[in-house]
Amino acid sequence: MSGWVDFRELRQGLGIEQVLTSYRVALKHVGLHQLRGRCPLPTHGSERSQESFSVDTAKNVWACHSASCCEARQGRVGGNVLDLVAWLEGCSIRQAALRLQEEWYGAGMHVSEPQRASKGSSGSRSPERPPRLWFSLRLRWHPYLEERAVDPSTAAWLGVGYYAGGGFLRNRIVFPIHDQEGPLVAYAGRSLDGGQPRYLFPPGFHKSQVVFNLHRAVGESAGCALVVEGFFDCLRVHQAGYRNVVALLGVSLSEVQEQLLLERFPRLILMLDGDEAGQRASRQLAARLRGKVSLSIAEMPNGRQPDQLSSEEIGRILSRASDAPGA
Repeated sequence: MSGWVDFRELRQGLGIEQVLTSYRVALKHVGLHQLRGRCPLPTHGSERSQESFSVDTAKNVWACHSASCCEARQGRVGGNVLDLVAWLEGCSIRQAALRLQEEWYGAGMHVSEPQRASKGSSGSRSPERPPRLWFSLRLRWHPYLEERAVDPSTAAWLGVGYYAGGGFLRNRIVFPIHDQEGPLVAYAGRSLDGGQPRYLFPPGFHKSQVVFNLHRAVGESAGCALVVEGFFDCLRVHQAGYRNVVALLGVSLSEVQEQLLLERFPRLILMLDGDEAGQRASRQLAARLRGKVSLSIAEMPNGRQPDQLSSEEIGRILSRASDAPGA
């Protein structure tokens, strides 16, 4: 293993609980952000200390309070995820980081050193962009995508595919998420069997800070964005020929998302799900955005969502999209 390592990204981006799960370490929850159990480290030799190992998932740190275990680790009580893997594997911190990069993100990961901004650079981005990723995952086609009526060309265009590597995205359909300018900032994974949680996002990532597919839609928009809820909604509408589609990754619109959209599009078309939550969100957003942007509502069939519709149905619904009251 060799290459450049972003230690900060690994410390912040990999949750200790998920890494411990990959090592088949079972701990019990003793609080909202607290885990406790038997220490998994090879330095732990005490039979009496059955629950000396603790994890704070909010701070992403661990500790073992066994006196003999601490002594074997030169008096260190705990540390971060890199320290943990280094002790588990009996290797250096750098070796632990390289192992995490390879094992957690898979052999197909590409790592490159970031381009540092010059000291003389000025100006600020508003809203603040999430930190970019310095790797990419090797994804491939999976029959599940065909079951969801996604064409291979659509999946390839949006970079969506199946991930067989390690870590929390293993054996999931993975969606690359980019910020408003285009750099990759996160991956999200969807379970194949509908098991919970259906969607997983990396620790520390806030989906309310991004609009999915925004950077592509800007160039295809002609001043208008078509707003849907989820990943597969976005894929299906894009596949129907509407390249200006974006997804909120939910029914709510954060202040950051609102700013990202209003700064780029003078017109929006809401195409949220036809269930009660989606229709209620459409009404609320229409009232909230009144006077800020030209707004239309695409009325969905009762109980249905865009990813369940054919391209022809999507076209008919959008052709009948009406102006929101007061817009």
